Amino acid sequence: MKQQWSKEQAQTWYQQQGWLCGFNYLPSTAVNWTDIWQSETFDAATIDRELGWAAAAGYNTLRINLPFIVWEHDREGLFTRIERFLTLAGSHGFRTMLTLLDDCGFSGDEPYLGPQKPPVPGKHNSQAAASPGRAKVCDRGCWPGIEQYVRDVIRQFRRDRRVLLWDLYNEPGNRGIFATGTQEVQYDEKLERYAHELMQLAFQWAREEDPDQPLTICAWRLPAEEENERFYQHPMDQTALALSDVISFHAYTNTARMVAIIQQLQQLGRPLFCTEWLARHVGSTVEEQLPLMHVANIASYQWGLVRGKTQTWLPWPEVMKSATDYCRLWFHDVFDENGIPFSRSEMALLSKLSKITRHPAA
Repeated sequence: MKQQWSKEQAQTWYQQQGWLCGFNYLPSTAVNWTDIWQSETFDAATIDRELGWAAAAGYNTLRINLPFIVWEHDREGLFTRIERFLTLAGSHGFRTMLTLLDDCGFSGDEPYLGPQKPPVPGKHNSQAAASPGRAKVCDRGCWPGIEQYVRDVIRQFRRDRRVLLWDLYNEPGNRGIFATGTQEVQYDEKLERYAHELMQLAFQWAREEDPDQPLTICAWRLPAEEENERFYQHPMDQTALALSDVISFHAYTNTARMVAIIQQLQQLGRPLFCTEWLARHVGSTVEEQLPLMHVANIASYQWGLVRGKTQTWLPWPEVMKSATDYCRLWFHDVFDENGIPFSRSEMALLSKLSKITRHPAA
């Protein structure tokens, strides 16, 4: 079985990439990941148009989730659409991070096929669909199918240079955020227990497929703001940090805490990927944090690209309660549906940073 990359191997690979600056992508016409990847709602024209806007702004990479349920019912069709997506993204100069599993089922529903529910008016990411969903994660009888899915997708694209990185499991154990109208995580002890075991198996399955690309799972649980000394101390975060070839983390937080987080994670000696950030109402801003990540050579993947059905320009419900400017200030996202930037100064900064960065080594 292939082993975890050494720190030296990971750093050598990373130095070949140049500065990576990207975003988490859902087309504006999709309400969740199932919506993107089903044959009936795979919207190549919108994807091509929106990625064109992003490329012109200076982005060069993106992160996108895959849905177990679509693979389960339409494997060949899903692979055809992944191939089509990678071709479109590659034509605009993007390398893609593929995410295989995800516990963020904020809609409260188990994943389902067919037309997805419309967004709930005024609610952030109201129809988020997990992969494969809580019921399957918490049923070991379903794990052989999950194993087959992980192995099958990686085997199909393990030599594909358009795939930059494998993110095996997004926010393992995150269930119920927003469901009660709060920003706080609603802990689900059963899901956490099963997800912790499953994420370790996902690393094992993926390594046995021997992909050319590195593997990661994000650390994502930040303590309350008054607890600033150590971050990502939850056992699942510690497991993710220990097993990943390159370190990925989520940090929707103010710049002072972002600096402290970076300083802590740099001690691990591996390349750093901030795979979710940008939450303007809580101080996670392009003006402050994009230059920080550029200087520190951290791969940057903000949440969102185009304002659309996910409604992630709206704040989290807890922030919405106290926000007086949510109609003026977007929470996530950088373009409207016509490609007009939320902030031209943000895009000017991005363009400047993308042009002064070093080029990949020969």
